[in-house]
Amino acid sequence: MTTPRFNRLLLTGAAGGLGTILRERLKGCAEILRLSDISPMAPAAGPHEEVVTCDLADKAAVHELVAGVDAIVHFGGVSTEHSFEAILGPNICGVFHIYEAARKHGVKRVIFASSNHTIGFYRQDERIDAHSPRRPDSYYGLSKCYGEDMASFYFDRYGIETVSIRIGSSFPEPNNRRMLCTWLSYDDLVQLIERGLFTPDVGHTIVYGASDNTPQWWDNRHAAHLGYTPKDSSEPFRAKVEAQPAPPADDPSMVYQGGAFAAAGPFD
Repeated sequence: MTTPRFNRLLLTGAAGGLGTILRERLKGCAEILRLSDISPMAPAAGPHEEVVTCDLADKAAVHELVAGVDAIVHFGGVSTEHSFEAILGPNICGVFHIYEAARKHGVKRVIFASSNHTIGFYRQDERIDAHSPRRPDSYYGLSKCYGEDMASFYFDRYGIETVSIRIGSSFPEPNNRRMLCTWLSYDDLVQLIERGLFTPDVGHTIVYGASDNTPQWWDNRHAAHLGYTPKDSSEPFRAKVEAQPAPPADDPSMVYQGGAFAAAGPFD
């Protein structure tokens, strides 16, 4: 799609797995792409790029990071299950710092990388939508619930609009049976981000990030205004995945929508 262009777009988590993909694919969205992570990034800043090292737990650093940007694609933070203490700084304090900085610097649009782990304790034989009560499966999932509530509050209080993408499993291809339902291709992820950036009047919209897979656990009717139409499907990979030995029927990866996260920990 042909997209409008921001002057400066911030991508956090730019050194991560998805951040590395988005670094290349979001260049057409802005004159300047500001890239941030706590980890070193390679290559260094290229044309129309800015690279800023930033710890999301550092409030002052985040405020400096957000100064001068028009919109934020927030993919930074811990992306797997860990102890609460490990998640607290980047995922909970960090998302507060992002929204406070957005408020102070007049940023009115955020894309928040939420997660299917906000609803991971639903069973795989259930179909849910964005209005279904959340059932987080992990400390990581709890942090994403907090981020969604932060987005809702900052819209209601300050008019900052957010699209929260409950990302399923965004990899080059699905690699297990659960991912036949949760897989989100890179092309479909980029489409979701672009729709989130440029669709007017989104308020706080929650959308499930999955491709056109069969079967589907998630109903996106409450995000229909985004016009998201996934182009890819996990079906071409089904035979390869189903050739793998099947886990036991009571394995969390076969029972819960959040898979193995539902059984991770405790961490004491």
